[in-house]
Amino acid sequence: MLKIVSLNLNGIRSAAAKGMFEWLAGQSADVVCLQELKAQLPDLTDAMRAPAGLQGWFHCAEKKGYSGVGIYARRPPLRVVEGIGNAEFDAEGRYLRADWETLSVISLYLPSGSSSPERQEAKFRFMDFFYPQLDALRREGREIVVCGDWNIAHKEIDLKNWKSNRKNSGFLPEERAWLTRVIDELGWVDVYRRLYPEAGGEAYTWWSNRGQAWAKNVGWRIDYQLATPGIAAKAVAAGVYKEQRFSDHAPLTVDYDW
Repeated sequence: MLKIVSLNLNGIRSAAAKGMFEWLAGQSADVVCLQELKAQLPDLTDAMRAPAGLQGWFHCAEKKGYSGVGIYARRPPLRVVEGIGNAEFDAEGRYLRADWETLSVISLYLPSGSSSPERQEAKFRFMDFFYPQLDALRREGREIVVCGDWNIAHKEIDLKNWKSNRKNSGFLPEERAWLTRVIDELGWVDVYRRLYPEAGGEAYTWWSNRGQAWAKNVGWRIDYQLATPGIAAKAVAAGVYKEQRFSDHAPLTVDYDW
């Protein structure tokens, strides 16, 4: 069995203080994809670099306290690739790929456009650049799992207040159509949704810190494991862990019979 966890930390030091690493020690995860480290390599303690029998690889943003992705793995990968080959976004630390013999796992942090129109334009630039890369990944002939914070709720079932968010970043028609193309045209599989096509509130992975969003489960499903069809078909169970809060996101775990 292969267990893959994805979690946007909203700061690795903050998540550590909230007990994330104690939780992780009990998960027996094989691969853990992290997003939004908000740290530089010198900020990471030994326990953050190699927790609970895992070893870590990281792609930090140049800007301090911002973005950054990481991958923990029980078995060291044969190759690690930092960045997508785009200077603007590679400076923000948004993509890290680990390759094993027949499997690759990618930690992805797609930009958010919610803070300003300029950031929404940056998000669209990333999507335009990344789509052909997703196409190329599918053509490699390998089994690949792209884990991460995609910052897009795909369908109405994927967020509580979909009617009032139709003009907001994360649920814009252009963003949703792009994700539909990734799935329907490129052939990537939304693993959680394949397993649980009717799941609503239990599938949410992010909650605003405003108001009572967490208490009332007014959430969004924006964290995904998108996989190539071969390994997607091996997924046997998935879940979102909500018993503790390490971040404004919750960990998404998928078990693959691999």
